[in-house]
Amino acid sequence: MNLILAGINHRTAPVEVREKMNIRESRLATALSDLMRREGILEGIILSTCNRVEVIANAPGLKDPEPAVRGFLADYHRCNLTAYEQHLYWLRQDAVVEHLFRVASSLDSMVVGEPQILGQVKQAFTIAQQAGALRSELREVVNQALVAGRRVRRETAVGTAAISIPYAAVELAKKIFGSLDGKTVFVVGAGKMSELAARHLTSSGAKSIFVSNRTYERALELAALFHGEAVRFDAIFDHLALADIVITSTGAPHFLIHKADVERSLPARKNRPIFFVDIAVPRDVDPAVNELENAFVYDIDDLEQVVDANKKQRAKEAARAEDIVRQEARKTMRRLASRELAPTIVAIEERLNMIREREMARFRGRFGSLTPEQREAVEDLTQAIQNKVLHGPISELKSGAGNPEHRTLVQLIRRVFGVPEPRD
Repeated sequence: MNLILAGINHRTAPVEVREKMNIRESRLATALSDLMRREGILEGIILSTCNRVEVIANAPGLKDPEPAVRGFLADYHRCNLTAYEQHLYWLRQDAVVEHLFRVASSLDSMVVGEPQILGQVKQAFTIAQQAGALRSELREVVNQALVAGRRVRRETAVGTAAISIPYAAVELAKKIFGSLDGKTVFVVGAGKMSELAARHLTSSGAKSIFVSNRTYERALELAALFHGEAVRFDAIFDHLALADIVITSTGAPHFLIHKADVERSLPARKNRPIFFVDIAVPRDVDPAVNELENAFVYDIDDLEQVVDANKKQRAKEAARAEDIVRQEARKTMRRLASRELAPTIVAIEERLNMIREREMARFRGRFGSLTPEQREAVEDLTQAIQNKVLHGPISELKSGAGNPEHRTLVQLIRRVFGVPEPRD
């Protein structure tokens, strides 16, 4: 197993960088196929959300898989990675396992405890499996990360406050207006994020909700859930002037709402402000809208201020969740390390047995005429000596499985017993 992870997230890169590196869900299978064609890469998975893009690969046939992953990123995005170097982070081996467990448990999210990430990891896992990109160790790592994420949600209260990106967007709207009672909201995009935002908005007193989506039938479904009104996608700007708050979360690859669109809508609002909360990556609302009087745009990075207000509340439960993640990650690493030990243990046993049999053959002439019982006794004696010699090293190998220094220990013991490294 030779794991590597390359990524950017909300802590290392601003939204304009993340949206350039974003890989849309509809393109994930194609991107994985490209990654798997890279020489030496056995397995791969890509997690791409509004707050992170992470490429994880298992490349047991490569001494250093970083050039292969770099090549994939540069080719897929048709860019020179030098411009993004300061935003990228690289993890290897056990650090990859621990990171994936923390991500699936929502401990690495902008909003710790938000529930969406577990579903996003599961969806990435499903896509990678369907693409034939998960076959062995990495498949088990991601699967166990999902197990850890579910355990965290079940055994801690880290997510019980319903804190999520949509929730943070609604909290921001409440801070802006003081109260959402009687306000009109326009939700553009009818995906899961939008549904959660609509749920929080209605529970916070919003008077009416407009919903628009490229698929009108989906807009009708979401609007019906909250007693709102569905708006056809090509009629968005006819209704813009009616909204106090516009929350956008579409999968559009470019700006959906431009400065000129908002400028045409403002006169009908008669000096009443309009607020845009853009939780899409890539962004839906052109930041230039902020230049207009009585128009205000907040993107996903602005939500960090709302998130910060909840950190103390979540700290205790997050600490409990971290303990669970460490336990589950440790169990998985020990299991994988133990599995990797089998070839080493077999090779050492074969090496010592070969030496024992060779020496037995060399000294057989000196034994003279032995009865079958005596020959069996000598065989048992030498076998017992071999087993006692092996007991200490093998016990040490097994007990250290999963420790950061374990790989070095395996290499040392192989050298001591004259057993060469296995060829991939």
